[in-house]
Parts: sequence; structure tokens; C-alpha cells
Amino acid sequence: MRKAMVLFASLFAGIALAAEPSAAAGDQPKEDVAGFIMHHVADSPEYEFEIPLSHDHVTIHLPQILIPLKEGACAAPAGEHGAAEGGHGAAHPGLLAGCLDLSITKHTVMMWLAALLLIGSILIWSNRDKSKLVPRGAGANIFEMLVLFVRDELAIKNIGKEEGPRYVPFLLTAFFFILFMNMLGLFPWMATATGNIAVTCALALCTFVLTQVAGIRAAGFGGYLAHLTGGVHFALWPIMIPVEILGLFTKPFALTMRLFANMLAGHIVIFFLLGLIFMMNSAAVGLVAVPFAMGIYFLELFVAFVQAYVFTMLSALFIGMGVAMGHHGDHAHEHGEGHHEGAVSHDHGRGHHV
Repeated sequence: MRKAMVLFASLFAGIALAAEPSAAAGDQPKEDVAGFIMHHVADSPEYEFEIPLSHDHVTIHLPQILIPLKEGACAAPAGEHGAAEGGHGAAHPGLLAGCLDLSITKHTVMMWLAALLLIGSILIWSNRDKSKLVPRGAGANIFEMLVLFVRDELAIKNIGKEEGPRYVPFLLTAFFFILFMNMLGLFPWMATATGNIAVTCALALCTFVLTQVAGIRAAGFGGYLAHLTGGVHFALWPIMIPVEILGLFTKPFALTMRLFANMLAGHIVIFFLLGLIFMMNSAAVGLVAVPFAMGIYFLELFVAFVQAYVFTMLSALFIGMGVAMGHHGDHAHEHGEGHHEGAVSHDHGRGHHV
């Protein structure tokens, strides 16, 4: 999002509006603050470079990629081609109507940029010289600290010392990818891809699939299915199995909504505080709104790290719960054998006493 520039420009815009004569101000249409906020936080098939204190901006139309799964499925309804020049940005039928939309959007560009930053960070700051045990430079040391934190504090502690290192690459990728997407939204002319529920849902589905793979790998397919029964009597299976299946999907739902809501809420609060200047049409409001918006902006820097950590920590926790299926079965089996051996020893001791 274009916060850093908008934060400083909005105060001067509010002063300029307030300085106009009241009659002239009454003749001008009111600013659509709600529309402005939704325009900046929502995804778009266009990338805009706005100029502060001006309605002029440079617009880049991103390519549309529509794949018709049946003939004529991607044709826009009549009368909607005039929504944009050349019909660009006009509504098209969805996947249910037989049109697969793979168009490039603003949030797609942000994900690509975050992926490039992730790859660049690995190539630049990873310790590629094996003869040097200690990396040099502030960036390399911070990068190593974060990598060790994810490995030792998240993967190993939540998954286990034996299976934890196996899932470290995924957790590291998720952590840095989400972190970079969160941070990009704090720069001018950028956007926050994690403020899109489709992006957070895709990330949560990756964790969901890996969690099921971890459970099947640890307990076997039979043990995985047996876990869905909850270990209760078969008469209660019609109740327990739907509850367990529902529990499988509540975890990715929580991941999706937590990351999406937290990232989107901060941006909306910032824009709403700045929008008070235009809604009240007073420079005095800017003296209060801008400092508060700056405070929320700096809080967003902290939230960017926190949300990346929370998503990664919960992913490691859910994967650890999947891995625990196998350990639970092994412990139950060992407990049964130990109980049987204890009974034999007890009987043997009693016989010897007699």
C-alpha cells in the first residue's frame, strides 16, 4: 500500500481543502472515503502509480489470461465491455460457468516480488562458503538468527527432534514468504497480498496438505483412518467421524482468517484515520489523525513479523499433531505390552511367594 507517501501527503491535502472558501468547498463533491479505502485494499487487474495531491496517476493494465473450458464460456456479458477501455477489467463468468481465470493481478505481482526477495535473501545471505563457520555481516547474521529460530523454537519444539528437521524447509519458506508479503504493503505504491483471503487460503491449504501427509507418514494410512474414529466404540462412529473431519478443516480455516483479518484490519484503520480529514473537511482533524495513523503504521511493522511467526508456529503445531498420531499408536502398543509383562511378573512373584 502507498502508506508512507499518503501519510505525509494527507495532512497537506486536508489543509488545502480547509483553506478553500466555505462556499467553494460546498460546491465540490464529497470525497468517497469508503470507496477510496476499498480501492486500495482490494485486488485489481490494474497497477496504479498515484501522484500525491493530484488525481493524475499512471495505470498499468495487467494481462488477462482467460481459458475457456467450453466454447464461449469466457465471453463477457453484453453491455459490460464498456466498463473499461477495450473491455479490459470487464466482468467475466467464473469457473463454475466454464471459464478458468488465470489473469495477473496486483496481488499476484506482489507475490512474485516476495518470492524474488525470498530467493535473493537465500542467495545473498546464506553461508555458501563452508570454510567459514560464522557468517559475516549484519544481514547474514540476522538471516541466520531467524533460520535457527524457526528450526529450533518452532520446528523441533512443536514437531519433535527426529521429525522436526524434515519440515524445516517448508516452515522457513512460509515464514519468509509471508514476512516479505506483509512488509511490501508498507512501502509506497505497493500492496499487501496477505490482505487477500484467496492468498491466505492457498497458504493454509499448503499447511493442511502437509499436515495430512505427516499424519499418514507417521501412523500409516490405516492408523490415519483409525484416528478419525477418535478411539471410541464403533457405535459412536457416526457422531465422532464427522466431528473429527470437521476438526481437520477448522485448522486451515483459522490460519486463513487470522492472517487475512489482521493484515487487512491494520490497513483499513490507517486509511480510515486519514479519511477523517476529508470527511470532516478540516485541517485540525489532520493534526490528530496523522499522528494516530503514523502510530498504527509503526504498529504494522511489528504485526508483519508477528503474523509471519504466528502462521509458521501454528503450521508447525498442526504438523506436530499429525506426526503425534504415529507416536500415540506406538505408545499405546508399548503400554499394552508393558502392562501384559507386568501382569506376568506379578503372577510369577505371587507364585514364588506361595
